[in-house]
Amino acid sequence: MLSRLARPAVAATRFAGSRHATATLPTATQRHASSFSKSDKVKKQLMEQLAAAELKGWTSEEVKAALSMEIQDPGMNYKGMMDQVNELSLDVDEVYYNSPAGVLYDQALRYEEGSAIVSSGALAVKSGKKTGRSPLDKRIVYEEASADDVWWGKVNIQLDYKSFLTNRERAVDYLNTRKRLYVVDGWGGWEEDYRVPVRVITSRAYHALFMQNMLVPPTAAEQADFEAGKVKPFVIFNAGVFPANRQTSGMTSSTSVAVSFKRREMVILGTQYAGEMKKGVFTIMNYLMPLMPNRDLPPADRALPLHASANIGPDNDVSIFFGLSGTGKTTLSADPKRALIGDDEHVWHANGVFNIEGGCYAKTVGLTREKEPEIYDAIRFGSILENVGFDEMTGQVDYDDVSITENTRVAYPLKFIPNAKIPAKTEHHPKQIILLTCDAFGILPPISKLTPDQVMYHFISGYTAKVAGTEEGVLEPEATFSACFGAPFLVWHPSVYAEMLAAKLDKYGATAYLVNTGWVGGGYGVGDRCSLKYTRQLIDAIHDGTLADLPESEWEEMPIFGLKMPKNDIKDVPKEILRPEEAWAQAGQSPEAFQKQAKHLANLFQKNFVDFADKCSKEVKAAGPKV
Repeated sequence: MLSRLARPAVAATRFAGSRHATATLPTATQRHASSFSKSDKVKKQLMEQLAAAELKGWTSEEVKAALSMEIQDPGMNYKGMMDQVNELSLDVDEVYYNSPAGVLYDQALRYEEGSAIVSSGALAVKSGKKTGRSPLDKRIVYEEASADDVWWGKVNIQLDYKSFLTNRERAVDYLNTRKRLYVVDGWGGWEEDYRVPVRVITSRAYHALFMQNMLVPPTAAEQADFEAGKVKPFVIFNAGVFPANRQTSGMTSSTSVAVSFKRREMVILGTQYAGEMKKGVFTIMNYLMPLMPNRDLPPADRALPLHASANIGPDNDVSIFFGLSGTGKTTLSADPKRALIGDDEHVWHANGVFNIEGGCYAKTVGLTREKEPEIYDAIRFGSILENVGFDEMTGQVDYDDVSITENTRVAYPLKFIPNAKIPAKTEHHPKQIILLTCDAFGILPPISKLTPDQVMYHFISGYTAKVAGTEEGVLEPEATFSACFGAPFLVWHPSVYAEMLAAKLDKYGATAYLVNTGWVGGGYGVGDRCSLKYTRQLIDAIHDGTLADLPESEWEEMPIFGLKMPKNDIKDVPKEILRPEEAWAQAGQSPEAFQKQAKHLANLFQKNFVDFADKCSKEVKAAGPKV
């Protein structure tokens, strides 16, 4: 039974009474009047920790505001939250509910090894052994209501209901051994008619602050009625500190990330990487959105989840940026001339576009203020820095330090971006669709204009490339294909999402471009990565109408791939950069070498598309490369 309740706005938020007191929750008025008090001791300790971190440039007012511990509205429904926690068979001493950053900083610094406040004010944390997602350990429970909808296979691996309950019981048993738990309530989505209530129960303060940054925060009124809505919250049991039992049917390792759509629950075991929760919510949205507002509506009228960033210009022109990790999705959508809707996950519905998330989760490897000022400046008090290296004496972060992982990250609220659009939604439909790829083979043009059939082909393909290894002499790139630019998070077959995208493009109209942020003048190890300066200018050319105004005579079809590329310079980007074979020649590469590499990449495209061809029209199949 619960004997102490940690109130969100109070540092030492405790339910009055000892551990052995009768576990009767007082009324809201009683709690506000007598059961909660400020903790000067904790506040003093946290202030000392901030001072030790040398937070240069902070005023005393800013520090006080950041660490505000004033008691908030007593009417908020803590009892409702605790009723459900008790229904879930969780029996712990302390529960911290939607706590402010200062409280969670204090908890992480006290109880989570490796946590520290760095010089910018952000909280640096360690995610343990796992520093990235574990897609091979993701499972979807086989349930009659959703069985015919799910794209079963290597992306969505079946888990029987009994095994899910076994993992759930294991997670709850572990959480019950903890002295304190953290509960976060928030929304998946900014649009009221489509959003999904999400409740996170975790044993780490780091996870709580991460999800408070990444979920859409509820208002005080919404928080009070969080469980009284049309649907019950989707609950994430994060017991990632504790391993799964390998002997449980369906388990292939000590890590398990399992989702039950029927129970509206997700269970995490054996991984502390916070990104599993973020992408778990995206997986849930990928299943639910195509069913809304009604699964019987035409594809153009249903909600389409997108693994994409989005921004909007002063003339309300919305751009959607599809792209896999490392292609520039976050970087290119953070444009000072345009308002950011979001950097990673969106929904395109009948009345516009909305962001699924309340924050951003950006890579930090190699980060500098010169290259990405908006992201760099968002790393401050309230942000979570994950697995970065830093000087323990000065608190200075070394963003080039990859000793723990190359997948160093920062999670911060959307409001930390100065030009963020909040609420993160718009009633306007996309005007530009931009498919991002990082081609390490050096074959695809830095920009090409796509036909509707090419949009479908490249959307379903979801191509990018990565370097095979970092050992000396390993120069061969490796192609990566991820359907709809987000295969690990898809629940329905890719053709379902592709059909919806095609219908929306046809209904609302939008120009589409393929932008290669990868190599020019040769593949990895020979050529150079296309400069961010050039890529930004090409994106500007999309937004300011430069490319739309080009007559057809200024475009030329690229052999093999059939992509239309510019004949001449675009802004300050020289045509030798825009035309891959010319870039190879300028770098001293032979035409034969280019053709050989182009045919190799084309063959990889064709091989990958075999799995999807049976559900595509002949026009879409013909839109791919031809060898």
